[in-house]
Amino acid sequence: MLRVALAFLLSTCSLLAAETADLVVYGGTAGGVATAVSAAREGLDVILLEPRDHLGGMLTGGLSESDIGKREVLGGFALEYFWRVGQVYQVSRQRNEVAWNFEPHVGEEVLREMLQQAGVRVLYRHRLREKGGVHKQGLRVAAITTEDGTEFQGQVFADCSYEGDLMAQAGVSYTWGRESTAEYGESLAGVRDRTPKHQWLVDVSPYDSAGKLLPEISPLPKGEPGSADKRVQAYNFRIIATDRPGNRLPWPKPEGYDPGRYALMARLIEATVAKTGQVPVMHQVLKLDHIPGDKVDINNQGAFSTDYIGASWDYPEGSYTRKAEIWRAHEDYVKGLFFFLANDPAVPKSLRDEVSNWGLPRDEYVDNGHFPNQLYIREARRMVGEFVMTQKDLQTELTKPDAIGMGSYNSDSHNLHRFVNERGFVENEGDMQVPVTPYQMPYRVMLPKRGEAENLLVPVPFSASHVAYSSLRMEPQYMILGHAAGVAAALAVSAGQPVQAVDVPTLQSKLREQGTMFEYTPSPQSQAIRRFRSLFCGPSQPMHGFEAGETLLCN
Repeated sequence: MLRVALAFLLSTCSLLAAETADLVVYGGTAGGVATAVSAAREGLDVILLEPRDHLGGMLTGGLSESDIGKREVLGGFALEYFWRVGQVYQVSRQRNEVAWNFEPHVGEEVLREMLQQAGVRVLYRHRLREKGGVHKQGLRVAAITTEDGTEFQGQVFADCSYEGDLMAQAGVSYTWGRESTAEYGESLAGVRDRTPKHQWLVDVSPYDSAGKLLPEISPLPKGEPGSADKRVQAYNFRIIATDRPGNRLPWPKPEGYDPGRYALMARLIEATVAKTGQVPVMHQVLKLDHIPGDKVDINNQGAFSTDYIGASWDYPEGSYTRKAEIWRAHEDYVKGLFFFLANDPAVPKSLRDEVSNWGLPRDEYVDNGHFPNQLYIREARRMVGEFVMTQKDLQTELTKPDAIGMGSYNSDSHNLHRFVNERGFVENEGDMQVPVTPYQMPYRVMLPKRGEAENLLVPVPFSASHVAYSSLRMEPQYMILGHAAGVAAALAVSAGQPVQAVDVPTLQSKLREQGTMFEYTPSPQSQAIRRFRSLFCGPSQPMHGFEAGETLLCN
């Protein structure tokens, strides 16, 4: 009798631990939210699983100076998001259309509202079980299991994480690092022959008085130009700072702080003063972009800054434990850099005073010591799917028969490697900043190979070379891809078909109706705005204001 009761209890617990939905989205990034919301609006029952505590990924994790590119290519969910943020800030008072830059807490609240209105079930702290987390039946992902033992069953799954953990466990082909120039015929691929941007413009010795390498310099050689490697572009934290006294906190001193690790920064400043006769100002060592609330979004600037060059290489394939170590190492590095700049006597007083005039804002990231809650994972795993997007798709072959949106941001890769050059000085390698022509993004970029998975969409760690990913990896493009993924999931569920068999003309028609842009017209009165009018106001309430440069309002 006891055995029967125990068996019944275990069976009941097992049933309670199972959740079902039409679509299960893994990763609450901007792309994940867009996927979930657009699918729910199409009538699907959607569960969104976020491994940590917040929504938006880098969109709300410090990257508040939005990487827009050409505004005319943004429509659909992406444009709606920036419009909704604008409503919070009442940008109509400044006769603006939308708010491209915003405070993180405002941006995340808008995402929460969109999810709630769409009826998406959002579960936080649901990280995929590290091993055995994906259960397949033939080519179908049948269920995934999170670390707490909960099983999530769905008809379609979407990997919207930066890491691509679901994709990898599902047995989908993927890669990381850089391809060689020969693999896809890309002139920008592999180790860079010359790296003119964010480079050492003064000669700085890499050695200390004992002849040992200073911290933050790799002992490895540069590598042969054009060759492939498994190095990954630098990560950092995009710091939100304020100079408003009542909201400003002093720069925190990280545990185990060692000013010696920033000796290169001290030498860089010293050599710059010697060469130019001028002490650098803050915006020469840190990129400052103003956002509302008397705040700035701070990014990497120059040869030695917030990018922790070389520390990201193990992240794509690292265990959860190793990833956590890398995450913490980046946090300590960036916190230490700001503390060094604000306090160390090796930094000229004028620069120390300027940095000290800024600090972490009390009203941001209140549950994380006011420090950003998202590491800027610029690139990790990348799927190798039905179609691999490469350099030519950004520069010459710009149209696609299965287009589901557009991209327009530069090919933008941060440095990957800091080494000792042949002259015996410090040098950085890997930065890439190459303009592109606005291009169409194909549906195939999200599709695994047909023989690997038939009900999995991959809108974030999608199928692209390092060169192509460096342009496509921007948060607005993640939202555009996520929007298309959500609609595609609904079509696949409705037809009972693999995601590879979704009728592309039907998908494109729905996306057009929802404001997605397929053509680039360089005009302030863009097609996106015209579509947005009809989408939000309807035929009986025409939207007005754009012709006169006014606000986005319905009569």
